[in-house]
Amino acid sequence: MTIKIGILGYGNLGKGVECAVKHNPDMELAAVFTRRDKESLNILTPGVKVCSVQEAESMKDEIDVMILCGGSATDLPVQTPEFAKCFNVVDSFDTHARIPEHFEAVDAAAKEGGHVGIISVGWDPGMFSLNRLYGNAVLPEGNDYTFWGRGVSQGHSDAIRRIEGVKDARQYTVPVEAALRAVRDGENPELTTRQKHTRECFVVVEEGADLKRIEEEIVTMPNYFADYDTTVRFISEEELMRDHKGIPHGGFVIRTGKTGWENEHSHVIEYSLKLDSNPEFTASVIVAYARAAYRLSKEGAAGCKTVFDIAPAYLSPLSGEELRKHLL
Repeated sequence: MTIKIGILGYGNLGKGVECAVKHNPDMELAAVFTRRDKESLNILTPGVKVCSVQEAESMKDEIDVMILCGGSATDLPVQTPEFAKCFNVVDSFDTHARIPEHFEAVDAAAKEGGHVGIISVGWDPGMFSLNRLYGNAVLPEGNDYTFWGRGVSQGHSDAIRRIEGVKDARQYTVPVEAALRAVRDGENPELTTRQKHTRECFVVVEEGADLKRIEEEIVTMPNYFADYDTTVRFISEEELMRDHKGIPHGGFVIRTGKTGWENEHSHVIEYSLKLDSNPEFTASVIVAYARAAYRLSKEGAAGCKTVFDIAPAYLSPLSGEELRKHLL
């Protein structure tokens, strides 16, 4: 059975989903939905129609899973519950503090429509979340550490671009090597925000812009840079496009813990990612969970799920027999 996928939103993440669908033989792209002028959108997959968002509901019988590729700030809190009434959906909602309320909204809508909604899918939240859970379950006496980077933070880069006089910018989140080494060595340090990560900013400014003012606005920006050691480097537009045009990311989830009658033995669990393309990897995770949403729906499930609720076998195109033979 071929799983028919719909994509809502065709930015970096939507394009990544399109690429991932191409490489999953049990899936096909049914349609791409956009809020833009649909005639202006050129997608990669030949023969697949581009539709306006308003046309989506009329096509609910043509799509098995709708993948929502909007932003977490304003798009997904509205779109995921709305579309869960008509479709099985998967999103990448990543505002950690608001996941509980997002879950409740999607759960109510998905149950009302008799569909499956899987939220907060990607690498963090997502793959990193699973590894935090596994680590806590296996080593109940221990400590959690999550380091992000070195990678481009799209939200922080956008915050810099909103400063007056800034033409373009990239911001990298960088783990502090000494902190990472102390965790890996089992020292169980208590680390502040500033001790875990630094931030590097590469900024292109408008001609005649006040560099000192821009740097001051960056390093003192609350919720973004004020709590970190931040370096600002002003570069040319040519340098930015040559050296910083990609969207790499990654990081580490580490659980340190003790076992034994007197906790005499130490252990370190580490999961790491090094990603050339943050949105393409996120999209690949989402597509695997779209397979799970489809299978759960076929079994009669309804309501909201997270990565914690999905058995690993639901993600794979392989049968249970094949998984036991080749991967167990």
